[in-house]
Amino acid sequence: MNLLALPAFADNYIWMLHDGRLAAVVDPGDDAPVQEALDRLGLELAAILVTHHHADHVGGVDALRARLRGPVYGPAREAIPEPFQGVRDGDEIALAGTRWRVLEVPGHTAGHIAYVQQDTATQPLLFCGDTLFSAGCGRLFEGTAAQMQASLARLAALPDDTRVCCTHEYTLANLRFAAAVEPGNAERAAYEQRCRAWREAGRPTLPSSLGLEKAVNPFLRCTVPEVVASARAQGAASAAALDVFATLREWKNRFR
Repeated sequence: MNLLALPAFADNYIWMLHDGRLAAVVDPGDDAPVQEALDRLGLELAAILVTHHHADHVGGVDALRARLRGPVYGPAREAIPEPFQGVRDGDEIALAGTRWRVLEVPGHTAGHIAYVQQDTATQPLLFCGDTLFSAGCGRLFEGTAAQMQASLARLAALPDDTRVCCTHEYTLANLRFAAAVEPGNAERAAYEQRCRAWREAGRPTLPSSLGLEKAVNPFLRCTVPEVVASARAQGAASAAALDVFATLREWKNRFR
């Protein structure tokens, strides 16, 4: 399967998987980039996968239905443009000969889901919407800090070589925050240099990998002493991982 990141809006990515004949797209907030890619590559749209209900993830769904030859999958507990096939934690779906498992990862929204590739013969692939970003995580619009931390822990438990396909090009901004939280992290500094070079060359910083995220993402490093100390300096009630996480998330909300 070929993986493409289709830029949309100011900083979104619509992910497309295709085998040269059939394609699936993830979180099509805008139909135009998908239409262009389908036409350019001569592909048939076989499925649409949605991670959550926000407009920049579902806004293009209805406009793509005329070309769709399969289902729209989306979180069963959220209002996705109808008709769609609601999926829940543990459900499996098939896409062009590949198998995917649904993970419920609430926090950014109440019913947010992710899709992880199940085939053991290929490098794992994760479509995580706005739950996990490279060097960051989503805002808590509908869920709690405890929910988001638990959701991130579920994702972090996947194999380290899992490719992380999130849906926004926030990496450099997130890395600036990560530098404030953990200035002594040399791997984070090296990653920021690579990301700057990629963006200057017009390349996306994504997909990332879970192994890399566990090394550079402060929201996955809430027990690391330097991260704990930074959170305590920002008012964290204790060194407990949840207090650290909640403080980091609030700090990131106001960070400039």
